[in-house]
Amino acid sequence: MKKSISLISFVIVSLFFCSNAKTVKVEITPQPSEVSPLISPEIYGQFAEHLGSCIYGGIWVGESSDIPNTKGYRNDVLEALRELQIPVLRWPGGCFADEYHWRDGIGPREDRPTMVNSNWGGTVEDNSFGTHEFFDFCEILGIEPYLSANVGSGTVEEMAKWVEYITAPDGPMAKEREKNGRKEPWKLKYLGVGNESWGCGGSFLPEAYADVYRRYQTYCRNFGNNRLYKIASGASDYDYNWTDVLMKKAKNNMDGLSLHYYTVWDWANKGKATEFTPDVYYYTLGKALEIDDVIGSHADIMDKYDPEKRVGLLVDEWGTWWDVEPGTNPGHLYQQNTMRDAMVAALTLNVFHGYADRVRMANIAQLANVLQSMVLTNGPEMVVTPTYHVFRMYTPHQNGKLIPLNFNSPYIEVPSERSDVMRKVPMISATASEKDGKVTVSLVNTSLDDKAEIDIPLMNLDVNRISSAEILTSPNISDFNDFGHPETVRPNEFKGATVKKGNLEITLPAASIVTLTLTK
Repeated sequence: MKKSISLISFVIVSLFFCSNAKTVKVEITPQPSEVSPLISPEIYGQFAEHLGSCIYGGIWVGESSDIPNTKGYRNDVLEALRELQIPVLRWPGGCFADEYHWRDGIGPREDRPTMVNSNWGGTVEDNSFGTHEFFDFCEILGIEPYLSANVGSGTVEEMAKWVEYITAPDGPMAKEREKNGRKEPWKLKYLGVGNESWGCGGSFLPEAYADVYRRYQTYCRNFGNNRLYKIASGASDYDYNWTDVLMKKAKNNMDGLSLHYYTVWDWANKGKATEFTPDVYYYTLGKALEIDDVIGSHADIMDKYDPEKRVGLLVDEWGTWWDVEPGTNPGHLYQQNTMRDAMVAALTLNVFHGYADRVRMANIAQLANVLQSMVLTNGPEMVVTPTYHVFRMYTPHQNGKLIPLNFNSPYIEVPSERSDVMRKVPMISATASEKDGKVTVSLVNTSLDDKAEIDIPLMNLDVNRISSAEILTSPNISDFNDFGHPETVRPNEFKGATVKKGNLEITLPAASIVTLTLTK
């Protein structure tokens, strides 16, 4: 099975929980290559579903709101999201997508029909945020839209007309769009044909969905100079048969195939976001890192049918999933976000980098107020989360050329759901990339107790000084930001790195994430 190429980790020592902190030495050797792939910016994609207060209250408050806004979009959220340089945003779901009928979300807002969001808490959806609002939001922030279109309860014609309404420069659908306030067509690149079609998107068997996918995508046409990148609804987690069937039957009709993977302790008892033991913390990281094996197994299957790697693998839902916060609607999936979630985000992004030749996009769930979100809002208040800080610190990697790394890391053995299988959590995770003459290195120390002294020879890299360095850490791994304490977890300048005699020397504290940029 193929393994991630950005981090070659040779496990040599097993660490066990102990109170006596120690220092571990690790040497990391960069191995730049002319044939290394670029890290797709779309790996840093986001996901916004009509779920809880992700859209309403999180992004959209309407023009008449007392909350400061621009055309109905929260100014504080817009300002925060600009810092992330979000490349792509998936909408309107999720499970909501396969019950969403786009015509309900166009025209005068006061005339739009309502519906019950049966997937997520029975909330009444008023459709005030629809196609125009979504595409305008993406235009304001310079984001590439990604539509997840309705297969489960929608028709071929409905999907085809939606694409025409959005992208056609002329014709009847263009006239209807102009009547609703938009003369020029929007650009739409990414089109998902259904979502989780094995479950909430229709409970299809893979053979049946492959045939349905081929049919639906046929009628989603290119208008004017718009060119669609068509994405088939892919597997959940370990369902390798789904990927095999879809690649066998429909690979010539798709540009991308999705994959969903959530870091979950126990679906029946997910645990609290802010209260957990060290054992649960390490188990969580082990579960998160297993995405490496999952992606590798799906990539192996894709390689069998598509050795040229034309079809992209899109991990368009991923992240942590905890029990909802007390007193909130169980169907709204509102959870806090701690330093532990930041560690999961950094480790997962490092894995994605290692599959830059196949993973073309990833979309963390979700943008605001739902699961592993970037921002939390409460009326007029907003805070950014520890996960937000990771995404902001990792922006220099977007579109960078991957630099493979070779190193040894001690590991911690943790149990898995299977009593006969142990997961190995490396103490050190790292990734590196080069862009515009700058080298960016990001490192994670997963140990709650031990610091690491890391040595990186720079002889293969044309850089010799540190131009910027940041660290994200906190006294407690369960620390989080809330509305009374918005900066409990925040990045600070990192002063634990120096360049000496052609080597980058780093003292990496326990439970920390560091990003350094090096130049000449």
